[in-house]
Amino acid sequence: MLLKARAIIFEGFKAAIDNGRTHSLVTDLPPNLGGEDRGPTALELAVMGLAGCVTTIYALTARKMKLNVEYIEAEVEAEKPDTEPTITKAKAVVKIKSPEPQEKLEKAFKTTLKICPVGIIFEKAGIEIDWKLLRI
Repeated sequence: MLLKARAIIFEGFKAAIDNGRTHSLVTDLPPNLGGEDRGPTALELAVMGLAGCVTTIYALTARKMKLNVEYIEAEVEAEKPDTEPTITKAKAVVKIKSPEPQEKLEKAFKTTLKICPVGIIFEKAGIEIDWKLLRI
């Protein structure tokens, strides 16, 4: 699989980004960095990608395991100290609503973390993530 992206800067720090298919979005910087706050920053987009990836991979894993999962939500908080160029650590809570036994939900979660492509990128970058699975 070949993944593509193209970004074009327009109006200050706003960038129009597309994936070479039919999807696009705008990133921008917050006002304190010279932007107009018209979209997430690229770094925020990476964190959003992690949340989106873990929910999608959990849903795929649960389907393969034939688990009944009614709701999946991921909340990620990533820290980028002012003294560092990028994220250094993160906390993530994955919330699941399901009638399935806890052991099966945990197994699906462990599998998800092993195969989530964006999570693997964060791991290879040395970003420590404190993961929690929460039944709601």
